[in-house]
Amino acid sequence: MSWAIVGARIVAGTDQVVECGGLRIEGENIVELGEAVCPAPSDDVFDAAGRVVMPAFVDAHTHAIWAGDRLEEFEHRLHGKSYLEIMSRGGGILATVRAVREATEAQLAENLRQRLDWMLREGTTCVEVKSGYGLSTEHELKLLRAIHRAREDFDGHVVPTALLGHAIDTSVANFVEQTIVETLPAVNREFGPIAIDAYCETGAWSVDDCRRLFTRARELGHPLRLHADQFNSIGGVQLAIELGALSVDHLEASSPQLLQRLATSPTYGVMLPASGFSTDDRYANGRLFCDSGGNLVIASNCNPGSSPTSSMPFVVALAVRKLGLSVHEAIRACTERAAALLSLTDRGVLEVGKRADVIVLRHRDERALAYEVGGNPVDAVFVGGRRVATA
Repeated sequence: MSWAIVGARIVAGTDQVVECGGLRIEGENIVELGEAVCPAPSDDVFDAAGRVVMPAFVDAHTHAIWAGDRLEEFEHRLHGKSYLEIMSRGGGILATVRAVREATEAQLAENLRQRLDWMLREGTTCVEVKSGYGLSTEHELKLLRAIHRAREDFDGHVVPTALLGHAIDTSVANFVEQTIVETLPAVNREFGPIAIDAYCETGAWSVDDCRRLFTRARELGHPLRLHADQFNSIGGVQLAIELGALSVDHLEASSPQLLQRLATSPTYGVMLPASGFSTDDRYANGRLFCDSGGNLVIASNCNPGSSPTSSMPFVVALAVRKLGLSVHEAIRACTERAAALLSLTDRGVLEVGKRADVIVLRHRDERALAYEVGGNPVDAVFVGGRRVATA
């Protein structure tokens, strides 16, 4: 199948903007892009009528597989209880762990499938999905199997991550040791060298715990990602840089000096503004990080507790308002940069030869993507050159 998208304002995801142009797609790839693109006789033609055409969103940090809800926790936070306080009393992450353990693999896969469909409707075609709500070998494997099961029926692309260091199960003696010597090797045997993640935070995994997990994971060939500095800066960012992690995510509590140090390293900084919106109204300093030369990614952090959203348009709106980014910086941070973090080098930009993961906005100016808050700005979604249903 071939497509010609004509009459478009093309925001390529790099610095290139074509005011009134088009692109042609053959098979899965873009074969022509520019101002004077003429449809071939066999092309299906999509007239953008002046609307913005841009790369589809890549959501590089989500916890989109879970069971149950956290509505009670939400109400507690409305009455002044903090996220860490709720977690220390057995709520938060641990409440979702209990619900996940009671759910079947099929139920978890179906929950994820529904959320992936919601994401696709709002223009996200590539999604990273973390396990982490299992806290045991049995249930972490169940979550990862469910992620693989759900992605079989998804029009887009899913990248699984094993978040083995999410919380501490205090009912299990030597829980950290068990995770390292039992759960990590089991994940490696069944799923190969997928990324290993941890949550380095007061009341969760300590820096020493993360170091032990990551040292063994590196020996087994796993790339590393790390949650750090969401509420407290306890050394996680420094550890991520030292161990050559792919990314360090959150950074709300990072000092200017630490952000500048991260910016000079190859490690990506992933900022999650919907978390600040939903918890304590604190946001990472995206402006400083970008000005210091950092590799910035923004993502939804979709999860049932601290970021109950899967909307990348909403994240873009927050990033411009709260992280200090320009509209084009925010777009790049959830397209080209996010794809690069996930090693998806064939997408994230609109270029000849790249995979045609493309969205058409209902707006004629990309600034409206950040200006508008709420609602779905996406009129059409193409995944690998195929237009997919978004109704």
